[in-house]
Amino acid sequence: MKTVIFALVLAACASASAAMKFGTVDLMLLVRNHPDYDRNKTFLSEKDKDGQKKLAEMKKEGDALQAQGRKLAEQFRNPMLADKAKADLEKQLMELQQQLMKIEQGYRAEALRIRQELQEDEGRLLKATTDDLRKRITKFAKDNEYDIILDKNAAPYSVTSLDVTDNLLKDMGVDPKKARGRDESK
Repeated sequence: MKTVIFALVLAACASASAAMKFGTVDLMLLVRNHPDYDRNKTFLSEKDKDGQKKLAEMKKEGDALQAQGRKLAEQFRNPMLADKAKADLEKQLMELQQQLMKIEQGYRAEALRIRQELQEDEGRLLKATTDDLRKRITKFAKDNEYDIILDKNAAPYSVTSLDVTDNLLKDMGVDPKKARGRDESK
């Protein structure tokens, strides 16, 4: 009895799926060829360069203080130095050490802030791109009467005839051959 019910369920599913229209897309290829992709990549790269420049300036400031500290330490080791001068140098060295620690803490905090901000921007830009792609895929599916369009990388197997990526690339104004060539060169 269970076998008969299972066979009926399978038959019902098979007949229902025969009437359904399926498609697949390569979402990563669509993302990398989206009209905003290069602009977003440039924006993130420039922002990263600006952050690295700021960190380099902070490091330069720290390096200058370290060089100053080495000179003071060298003077401190002079056996001919008077006690008063030694005490002044020791005080200066302590102040320099505190400044260096402050710069190091600021450097770490700034590096973390830059990294977090870049990740947030990247996530925001990727979300905007994927939202636009979802709209395009939805419109394509409705216009062409697809019931389901899946990311082909999420399916363990799908026949290539289901792939509608090229249609969506064309919809975005991208030559599919160039897009695939660009994708393979990365």
